[in-house]
Amino acid sequence: MSMRLTGFVAGVALAGMVASVPVAAHHSFPATYIVDSHIKIEGTVVQFLFRNPHSFVHIMAPDKNGTIQRWAVEWGAGGALTSSGVKSDTLKPGDKVIINGNPGRNPADHRIRMESIERPKDGWKWAGTFG
Repeated sequence: MSMRLTGFVAGVALAGMVASVPVAAHHSFPATYIVDSHIKIEGTVVQFLFRNPHSFVHIMAPDKNGTIQRWAVEWGAGGALTSSGVKSDTLKPGDKVIINGNPGRNPADHRIRMESIERPKDGWKWAGTFG
């Protein structure tokens, strides 16, 4: 086998190995959130960003000291949420919601990873996991 062909075969083999590595670890939730801790907030939706790779719900709600803060709640991808019945217009500014999730590692960021959400006025609820 020629040196040129050997290099080509090695390159193809290497590309195949790299392509077969799982992409699930595109980021680590434990790096951003305390995944073995839980927090609950009750507040008002100010923005719902229904998108990929992750959707976000922004909520005005009190922190542990009672001061109203804007919370960024990370949720699943739009496509995954659609398959569980959530649509881009499911949440609207002004909706009162209760959210349970994992708190962010930096409390000053007011971030949560969504575990469940409910809208008491009509009983709508969602609970699940995403990655």
